[in-house]
Amino acid sequence: MMTARVLVVDDVASNVRLLEARLSAEYFEVVTAMSGPEALEICARGQCDLVLLDVMMPGMDGFEVCRRLKRNPATAQLPVIMVTALDQPSDRVAGLEAGADDFLTKPINELALMTRVRSLARLRALTNQLMLRASAARQLGLDAPTDGPAPSGDSGRILLVEDNEPVRRRMIETLSAHYQVDVETDPREALFRAAEGVHDLAMISLDLAGSDGLRLCARIRSAETVRAMPILVLAGPGDNKRILRGLDFGINDYLMRPIDRNEMLARVRTQIRRHRYAERLRENLQLTMAMAITDGLTGLHNRRYLERHLSGLVRQSTDDDKPLSLLLLDIDFFKSVNDTFGHDAGDDVLREFSRRIRKTVRAVDLVCRFGGEEFVVVMPDTDPGDAALVGERIRNRIAHPPFLIEGGEETLSMTVSIGLASRVGQDDTPEQMLRRADEALYRAKREGRNRVAPAA
Repeated sequence: MMTARVLVVDDVASNVRLLEARLSAEYFEVVTAMSGPEALEICARGQCDLVLLDVMMPGMDGFEVCRRLKRNPATAQLPVIMVTALDQPSDRVAGLEAGADDFLTKPINELALMTRVRSLARLRALTNQLMLRASAARQLGLDAPTDGPAPSGDSGRILLVEDNEPVRRRMIETLSAHYQVDVETDPREALFRAAEGVHDLAMISLDLAGSDGLRLCARIRSAETVRAMPILVLAGPGDNKRILRGLDFGINDYLMRPIDRNEMLARVRTQIRRHRYAERLRENLQLTMAMAITDGLTGLHNRRYLERHLSGLVRQSTDDDKPLSLLLLDIDFFKSVNDTFGHDAGDDVLREFSRRIRKTVRAVDLVCRFGGEEFVVVMPDTDPGDAALVGERIRNRIAHPPFLIEGGEETLSMTVSIGLASRVGQDDTPEQMLRRADEALYRAKREGRNRVAPAA
């Protein structure tokens, strides 16, 4: 069961109590505020997941509260539902343009209340999850997902599925001034168009002739490539139950017929903006994950990745009873490069060293920067004899030709010392293999460097 903490903001105590009772009955936790400034303070402290905000309040009205919430980066993604006794399309549009995510009119329809709250609580939970996972971005030197200008919802590509020709024509007339609109009347063809993954929003009629528009929504939601695309359904007065079912499996919003053009544009803009923000979060998360396992200088996997991945390779080698070998490489006299030519030259050497290793080993082999000037090559299905041959190929590739530094103006002759270890027995571990390779590497250093030494 989904729950969330809902802030109810209204200067009339009886209205607060009514909403509190309705939401509590559906297992939502309720926080209350009697004024705009009090609401802003609660939101700034992070004490709610969603705001039900009355428009008509003395002093600071709901529109101003909403604008301030949306201008503050700390609360900009907090979902806001505006509540008012005014039932004019212009009022709904004013709320949406102030940044509100939805609008409810008094007296509040209970179905509309619960569907809007559930939908936005789900959105908030997803956003929180993505932001939490991506919060490591700054620690890795990346831009945080909230950095830079906020995504815009004023342009994009919409898939419209509507077979009522007059309705379709009026919608296209309004939408095409701002968006590219692709039209489908057949749900099967619409599913193929959706699968192209080029649309920012799908608008789907629930009243398609001979078809169930909700089934099309469900099929889009189950498609891996486009399940994150927002869906806005077009519904009639008798469609409340279907709207509720759709919200349960993930439609994002709905418009009731007759459709007000300004409200339609405002809701489309909100959905596209929200979708782009979520995509930014996802992309940031993917980049953060890549950075967490990749060495920024060489592009190789880093030590963290090696430590996690090597245990799986050892386990697989043991289960399949196949050999596994690894090489621990250390660039000879690397410190003198930094001391003589500077760290930029040292970085040139590390990058070229990494490139030569990658060109020498197989695609299936795992190459990692272990730290500083040390590297590891893990070779599945490779016995000690073959591993020694690979080590010799790497040693020769490093020794010739000389390395170019400082934009090719200088050359350096470099060599590498290599320690070799292979899996021994059913109880061998990654730690033991790395320790044996390290001991072999030190023996190679003691015996004169520029050589491959197998573990004893």
